[in-house]
Amino acid sequence: MRTLIYVPIIHTSADLGSMSNEVARRGIAAVGTEIWSRHQETIAGFWRAVREYCDGIQARGVKIYQDGMVTDGPLGRRIVEDTAVAGSLNYQLVLTLLNRGACLVKTEQVDLVKREYDRLMAMAQARTMVSKLIAVARYKLIKTVLLRRRDAFIAETINDTLQPGETGILFVGALHKVTKRLAPDIQIEEVKDAKSVWDYQRLLPFHSRHGQRLEELAGYLIGRVTCRHPASEGPPVDGKQQASSHGTFDEIRRVSR
Repeated sequence: MRTLIYVPIIHTSADLGSMSNEVARRGIAAVGTEIWSRHQETIAGFWRAVREYCDGIQARGVKIYQDGMVTDGPLGRRIVEDTAVAGSLNYQLVLTLLNRGACLVKTEQVDLVKREYDRLMAMAQARTMVSKLIAVARYKLIKTVLLRRRDAFIAETINDTLQPGETGILFVGALHKVTKRLAPDIQIEEVKDAKSVWDYQRLLPFHSRHGQRLEELAGYLIGRVTCRHPASEGPPVDGKQQASSHGTFDEIRRVSR
């Protein structure tokens, strides 16, 4: 039996490299300063809950699969370190796990990630309404196809590299559908419900109409993780969950050269 701990993630601005300031600016413009601030608190609480769960994992030998990670070895570790220093809560946790003996695995195909990066950059850099609409339209044309191809590659990587008796952790955006493509002998431990994570992100721009539901989802996201610990270092987590988002894109260009 192989075990995969599945963490559907919420990206922070720090994950997005040179696009981070633009993403934050547009986020504030879309929902307002107060809601954006509460959103940042929810993200921090989400990652705090995931970190507390991971603290109970026997990390030595665990394989780390990371959304957007197109390399491993020394370069992969440097990407993790640089992104962690930049403030990524995701990569800070990955770095902690690596320091405890986990192993980083090249998870994605650079060409696919770079194609998405290029489309996102075009949207972020658009300076007129017309250019923005064109960039958005071009991204939507390929988004679904790219997502499916990325999911297939990630799943194939996990199927090929996670050996019997081993444990892996997959940090991946909540919209991905990797688990459906995994081999049947891989046991999946879902740290947070992917649909709930995605619903929170999907409804955030419409907070005025979905305020109560967003509060419930935020409470769930920051709540204690209750799935079991494979090869845990401490006592198993019990009780009910409380109820009430890439190697940095900048690095992808360098790796792909």
